[in-house]
Amino acid sequence: MADIQAAIDKIEAEMARTQKNKATNYHLGTLKAKIAKLKSELINGPGGKSAGSKDAGRGFEVSKSGDTRIGLVGFPSVGKSTLLTTLTGTASEAAAYEFTTLTCIPGTMKYKGARIQVLDLPGIIEGAADGKGRGRQVISTARTCNMILIVLDSAKPVTHKKLIEQELFNFGIRINQEPPHVKYVMKDAGGISYQEITLQTKGMREDITVDQFIDVIEGNRKYMPVLYVMNKIDQLTIEELEIIDELPNYVPISSQHKWNLDELMEEVWGRCEMLRVYTKPRGQAPDYDEPVILHATNPTIEIFVNRIHRSLMDSFDFAWVWGSSAKHQPQRCGKTHVLHDEDIVQIVKKN
Repeated sequence: MADIQAAIDKIEAEMARTQKNKATNYHLGTLKAKIAKLKSELINGPGGKSAGSKDAGRGFEVSKSGDTRIGLVGFPSVGKSTLLTTLTGTASEAAAYEFTTLTCIPGTMKYKGARIQVLDLPGIIEGAADGKGRGRQVISTARTCNMILIVLDSAKPVTHKKLIEQELFNFGIRINQEPPHVKYVMKDAGGISYQEITLQTKGMREDITVDQFIDVIEGNRKYMPVLYVMNKIDQLTIEELEIIDELPNYVPISSQHKWNLDELMEEVWGRCEMLRVYTKPRGQAPDYDEPVILHATNPTIEIFVNRIHRSLMDSFDFAWVWGSSAKHQPQRCGKTHVLHDEDIVQIVKKN
């Protein structure tokens, strides 16, 4: 491990010495690819499985439950344990010193009918992706979540934000990004051929970077929505609040005083692309207490039916739909019909 880290340090030093221009772009790209390979070996071991596999960078043993899982990531003593207790009622020991939480503590909350599992992960430290402070376990568990909340102490947000982002990046997590639109094929004779799928937006061409291309080749990156939770705002002045208000993708809260938690949960709901669909058994009222929670961008009736039970599609004939996605109330719909939030669906089986 020490030899791999030394090789990484040597390449990074060479990159720092190399002047960036058109003539050196290829050389710098090659160096970046070497670093990506070495970091993969550092995390997974030489010839090991990808960071996304079950055996690599093994996380804490926490059974997944509920409709959505979110992870609380942050430095020690930023208020993650207090936030978990405030949101879920789960007791997570909290104190004003580092490393209070030594393992992953799960809790569950209900929001808009959805059961959301919240994981309080041990405080992260610099060098976590390289294994310091149980960092690989922390970040590996974070990869299993639908979303990460990076909890920051509002008194020193920028420094901690950059350090945590770098640790997540080093472990293959890409924050608030879409996967690059690239296809590649390995050639029998060696090398690769690739095709860049460009996105046309008002005539503008969006090209990928060298780092994004390396991510495609590595193939083990996790693209995740991340929200920055600025905690302890009760300790800030109005002027300081105005300064941190310039940061993107953040919600200011006080977990101790329960300030602004509604806005936090609204952001979680939207970024996890959750929506509620109510079931209506024939001859009965809709079940508003236990909605079916979907995450797809354009969730179809087929996705909804499979969420209830995968064998149900075998006997599916059509569905009656009430709500904003229906032109008539109700509307007879097939399996490709796209549902909206708070639609009501009655499934009709084949005779």
